Amino acid sequence: MIAIVEIGGKQYKVAPQSQVQVDLLETPEGEEFTLDKVLLKSEDNGTNCQVGQPYTGDVLKAKIIEHVKGDKVKVFKFKPKTRYAKSQGHRQNYSIIEVGAF
Repeated sequence: MIAIVEIGGKQYKVAPQSQVQVDLLETPEGEEFTLDKVLLKSEDNGTNCQVGQPYTGDVLKAKIIEHVKGDKVKVFKFKPKTRYAKSQGHRQNYSIIEVGAF
């Protein structure tokens, strides 16, 4: 089984017992929560597909494994002939979730 769920305004493809890295969620580590915005639910071979309009009404259980920071992204701004150069770095916060059985 696979499903496409909406988390934080983005769509993710999930399967049972799979781990997915999503944008940071407010839920503490180790807590369970529900995913009620299921857009599509299907068998592995593509049969028995349910498409929501916009949601199917199914509810999936998920658990926050940990909160992590992503890789550093370096931003460098430069304007020639004006002696302007600015360097900046950014690390995005993510949550790793594990989806339970459907």
